[in-house]
Amino acid sequence: MENMSKKKSGFADSGMILRAIRDSFAKLHPKTQAGNPVMFLVFVLAILTTGLWVLSLFGIQDAPGGYTLAIAVILWFTVLFVNFAEAIAEGRGKAQADSLRASRKDEDAHKIPSVEQKENATTVPGASLKRGELIIVRAGEQIPADGEVVQGAASVDESAITGESAPVIREAGGDRSAVTGGTTVLSDWLIIRVTSEAGESFMDKMIAMVEGAARKKTPNEIALQIFLVALTIIFLLVTMSLYTYSLFSAKLAGIENPTSVTTLAALLVCLAPTTIGALLSAIGIAGMSRLNQANVLAMSGRAIEAAGDVDVLLLDKTGTITLGNRQAAAFIPVDGTDEAELADAAQLSSLADETPEGRSVVVFAKEKFGIRGRTLSDKGMAFIPFTAATRMSGVDFDGSEIRKGAADAIKAYVTAGGRRYSEECERVVRSIAEQGGTPLVVAKNHRVLGVIHLKDIIKQGVKEKFADLRKMGIKTIMITGDNPVTAAAIAAEAGVDDFLAEATPEGKLAMIRDYQQKGHLVAMTGDGTNDAPALAQADVAVAMNSGTQAAKEAGNMVDLDSSPTKLIDIVRIGKQLLMTRGSLTTFSIANDVAKYFAIIPALFMGLYPGLSALNIMRLHSPQSAVLSAIIYNALIIVALIPLALRGVKYREVPAGDLLARNLLIYGLGGLAAPFVFVKLIDVLLVALGLV
Repeated sequence: MENMSKKKSGFADSGMILRAIRDSFAKLHPKTQAGNPVMFLVFVLAILTTGLWVLSLFGIQDAPGGYTLAIAVILWFTVLFVNFAEAIAEGRGKAQADSLRASRKDEDAHKIPSVEQKENATTVPGASLKRGELIIVRAGEQIPADGEVVQGAASVDESAITGESAPVIREAGGDRSAVTGGTTVLSDWLIIRVTSEAGESFMDKMIAMVEGAARKKTPNEIALQIFLVALTIIFLLVTMSLYTYSLFSAKLAGIENPTSVTTLAALLVCLAPTTIGALLSAIGIAGMSRLNQANVLAMSGRAIEAAGDVDVLLLDKTGTITLGNRQAAAFIPVDGTDEAELADAAQLSSLADETPEGRSVVVFAKEKFGIRGRTLSDKGMAFIPFTAATRMSGVDFDGSEIRKGAADAIKAYVTAGGRRYSEECERVVRSIAEQGGTPLVVAKNHRVLGVIHLKDIIKQGVKEKFADLRKMGIKTIMITGDNPVTAAAIAAEAGVDDFLAEATPEGKLAMIRDYQQKGHLVAMTGDGTNDAPALAQADVAVAMNSGTQAAKEAGNMVDLDSSPTKLIDIVRIGKQLLMTRGSLTTFSIANDVAKYFAIIPALFMGLYPGLSALNIMRLHSPQSAVLSAIIYNALIIVALIPLALRGVKYREVPAGDLLARNLLIYGLGGLAAPFVFVKLIDVLLVALGLV
């Protein structure tokens, strides 16, 4: 199974290109072409000029036969280039969809009447399962449908979805209870309540989404298309007026009309916003494809566009801002104990502790004092495991008892041994808690040695990312269940703009609504059922694939990797999509203005000699001007396909600076390019004797 997030090197592989070429011809169906009004006009004009060329073979000439044929061929190539751009954009999604289909099997399901009667399983086709039915899936079996684990815990291979080979744990209760049809149970067993009907599974939705079959035009895309259609209608009226005016003027002057239907068809294609009209659909599809490559499934294109306009981000603390596990940061001895003695005892008590916190104590003691060389096989060691009842762990070694645990648990242990609990230790514990840390007290033979300071470790580079987001005008808000003191300390260290402590579902929902009422667009990530109300309210709601079904149904995006930091990448992809569309629209309109000065003077200066002053390109003849412009018009679409698919490079700078930069590059570039390349094509046509 190919990893969906794996980046392809280069423009596209040979198989994808061949498939796109075939699809380019398949898309010539009139119904398909009608989906893009601007390019449908080019399609109609290609048919018209082809018909005029056929008529010229029978002596009915609108223009010289060779000239008409050349225009018709170029128009057909223009249509095919546009189809090719869209087909290439769809190509990666179709390849991903094919891989997903290949990984999915029609498995039988073991349906059970109830949780208590799991031994009374009936084998039925997986496709026949109904929402709410219970099934049992054992090790080595594929999960036949989406569902929620209601009993059991097992490791599950989800590589068919995420591309990651490492199995994940799915269990009843909590926020990791959702399972997806098409994944495989590797160990133990699960009882699952089915949450989807046949054909409505997450895998089915994924296939439809990634291949673009379910992609609908977004509001912004529709608005831009209406604008382009309006421009096209204006240029259509202008072109018809030019023909009527030139015909009238030619009669008055007693000369032959210098324009023809073929020439005006070419003129209309050059003046209409065909460049952005050609690439608009490809830009949208490519944006969704880039999100798919990041292993994020967007339920709508609207969500990607909204991500580009987000100005408030709500982020979970654990796993997003912090590493997710607290680590040892300091050994604080009390009552005259030597720090090295405290570190030695802390390491001994943590040797058998397989938690990330326990391992961090061992490593910290090794790094700070060079204490090493101990192994679990050392003789005379009796390890005391942590339990919820005692809330401490430790080791009996060489006649000594060493214990490590919560302050109140160690206090009970010390007083039970007939000793007095340290007042200095109480002050240290209180100080660490006020700083947002977690204190672990260490005692030896019922005497307190000191405290281990465990603290949330801020992920490397997170503070810089938040600074970049601030430059983009995005406010970051940390959400945590910690108390306000702890939350404030972590927020200050991480560099977020604000925080919500002791977060509840109601608190998250109220915060999102408050920001939205003030005119902000809000993005949030979540994985639990308690996140569902806030996810449903957020403008961009990213649900973790490992989370509950309620969270996934409430969100408008699903992160297949279940990485909370993905939200930042989603915002960048959304902004890149909007910026790419804006940049190429600017280029296209500027391009059309420049082509106006290239064609109109050369075409009509025979009728109006005064227009020769505007013929700054000094094109060879009216025919060479039209041919050069329409060839350039087709080739510029080809040249811009890679940029439309890859996207304009995004930089974390203020929106005003970004707009000014893009206007300079794509606005001036769009104005200058036709003057250079139309002239070069004109010179080449003359040199080859084609005009």
